[in-house]
Amino acid sequence: MKTVLTIIAVIFFGTVAMAQDTSNEVKVDTVTVGVELNIDIQKQTKGETEVARLYKFKNSRVKKELSFKTKKDRAKLA
Repeated sequence: MKTVLTIIAVIFFGTVAMAQDTSNEVKVDTVTVGVELNIDIQKQTKGETEVARLYKFKNSRVKKELSFKTKKDRAKLA
């Protein structure tokens, strides 16, 4: 019963809110301004060529740095 009354109240207040006539719209004057595009394209030539290094194995430097050993990693004799 409570849910039915709540649904009816929500529908009633929704229709009352939509039925209000608030047509106080303000007209806005638009202004048009011309736009000029001046684009200068200049080609830039590279003086130096860069060389990429090729490694035999992918991520070789990372794997080398992650496989370090410390003194505590060694096996101890009991």
